[in-house]
Amino acid sequence: MTSGPSKSTAPWSDLLLRNMAELRELYNHASDQFDEDAQADFARLFDGSSRMDEMLRDADSSRHDLMNVLSAVRGYSEILREDLSAEHADIDAALARLLKAVDSANSDSDSTPARASSRRIIHSEPGFILAVDDLQENRELAARYLSRSGHIVVTAASGEEALLTLDQADVDVVLLDLMMPGMDGHEVLRRIKEHPEWRATPVIVISGRQDMDGIIECIEAGADDYLFKPFNPVLLQARIKAGIERKRWHDREELYRQQLERNEKFIRATFGRYLSDEIVTDILERPEGLELGGDLRRVTIMMADIRGFTTISERLAPAQVVTLINRYLGAMTDIIMAHQGTIDEFIGDAILAVFGAPQHRDDDADRAVRCALAMQQAMEEINQRNREDGLPEISTGIALNTGDVIAGNIGSERRSKYGFVGHPMNVTSRIEDVTAGGEILIAGSTLESLQREYRVGQSRELNVKGIDELLQVYPLLGEQS
Repeated sequence: MTSGPSKSTAPWSDLLLRNMAELRELYNHASDQFDEDAQADFARLFDGSSRMDEMLRDADSSRHDLMNVLSAVRGYSEILREDLSAEHADIDAALARLLKAVDSANSDSDSTPARASSRRIIHSEPGFILAVDDLQENRELAARYLSRSGHIVVTAASGEEALLTLDQADVDVVLLDLMMPGMDGHEVLRRIKEHPEWRATPVIVISGRQDMDGIIECIEAGADDYLFKPFNPVLLQARIKAGIERKRWHDREELYRQQLERNEKFIRATFGRYLSDEIVTDILERPEGLELGGDLRRVTIMMADIRGFTTISERLAPAQVVTLINRYLGAMTDIIMAHQGTIDEFIGDAILAVFGAPQHRDDDADRAVRCALAMQQAMEEINQRNREDGLPEISTGIALNTGDVIAGNIGSERRSKYGFVGHPMNVTSRIEDVTAGGEILIAGSTLESLQREYRVGQSRELNVKGIDELLQVYPLLGEQS
């Protein structure tokens, strides 16, 4: 309980009770002039007055309970003043004096600001508000106040009910009482701010407690604001307006983020059909990823080609050729990407892939070798499916070579590709030209770059067109057991 005058001797209490007695007398003389709703509101107001009188006489009653009653008195007084017609000027004046007495209670306890602006209208975008309070009169007042401003208001009588509502609806602002039986407001606040989908929801704590430590604790726990009971309705509307705007900004940012994620997934899925995942990532994540130019890289180059494909395709219908080539390229693509290779391009039935760019790894040559072995092993399944579809069996020759190339964006500002330039590319092409179906030939440079042991056949020397030096190559037979 805060310091200051005791409840029984506070100067505002006698004034408030006198004003209430005056209002009751005026109402008794004119009660038949009011409709059922207004009579019900007067009844709730006078009931609050009676309970407040009892609390002021009871030294053991809590300040929190007294503030709840004052909130009810203030709330129903405000509502009645808004609904009164001009012929009830005397009752309106009595209600105004009663509200002034409530303000005296607030001033006496350093509570909410004076209510000089209580009839100011705060224009706000309509929101979905959750009011959490164990007292029905407080829930009802909050709902009536805010509904008049165009908000949709749902209420919860407990912390458990509040969490259930949050799980079922998209709430813009939570009005939260702290002192509740069972799960109190502190626990509700903690769970809201720890929940990944609720944490951005603004929470305004409304409490009769005015101790500074409690206020700081709520703010540190994530509360967006803290209002004292009896709250100023205009101040509450201003807080709610700010909360709704924050929530709307968050929702728009979240929607924008989701759209960006969907767009990025679409870009990756679409361009991933034409470029390797690493190249797509390089383009999307680095601003310089689209700049023309390149740098020197040590890579292992792979070239694979179906033997005699031109002759095979001449005997097939166009649709059969497409089925045959797509089946082969699809299977080979999956294997190359599984071994983190970069597919540079498809040239008809030929595949050009590189291991070591755009991202270098210490085992580039080993992955290229293991990839080539896996590609040849996959040919058995491909040919099994070809036989089932009445298509001819095929075989592929694969060449591997390691050397220094320029890797980067090649072309013009209007059209470019991530590619590779250098003598090792030509050497690899020449080695691939002499491979037989089902064979893997690796250059001596690749064999020297391997970290693991592999079985290779007798070395060969190749004298090929366009290459001055003799090429030393080795048939790759498999991994060393």
